[in-house]
Amino acid sequence: MSAKTSTTTHRCAKCGRVLRNPSPDGYGPKCRAKVRRATRSPELATYKPHLVEAAIELLEQGGLIPLRKSSKNRVYLAASSDGSKTYKTARAACTCPAGLKAIHVCKHRIAAHAFDLAS
Repeated sequence: MSAKTSTTTHRCAKCGRVLRNPSPDGYGPKCRAKVRRATRSPELATYKPHLVEAAIELLEQGGLIPLRKSSKNRVYLAASSDGSKTYKTARAACTCPAGLKAIHVCKHRIAAHAFDLAS
C-alpha cells in the first residue's frame, strides 16, 4: 500500500510566483516585506487610524486578492470582517456597505491603497 501525496501549488497573492513554503497571508517573503513597508507609508496617515489598523489586519490575514492587474485600475476581492462575504474594491470605490454610503473611506479601500503602494 503506497501513500498518496498531494502536490498543491501555492502562489503569492501579490506577484503570482510559486511559493516553496506557503504562508497564512498568501504572500512570499519579498512581497510580504513590500506590503509591510507600504503600510507604514506617510500617505496612509491621512486616513483614520482605526481604519488603517483594520486595513493592515486585512492584509496580514490575506483578505485582499488582486482580480485584475492592470497598471492603473487595479481591482481586488476583499473579505468581510467575519469572512462570510466578499466585496470588489479599488482605491476609488468599494461595494461594501460603508463604501456604498461613501461617508468615510472604508478599510478595504485603504488596504487597496497600501497594496498599490507596495507595487
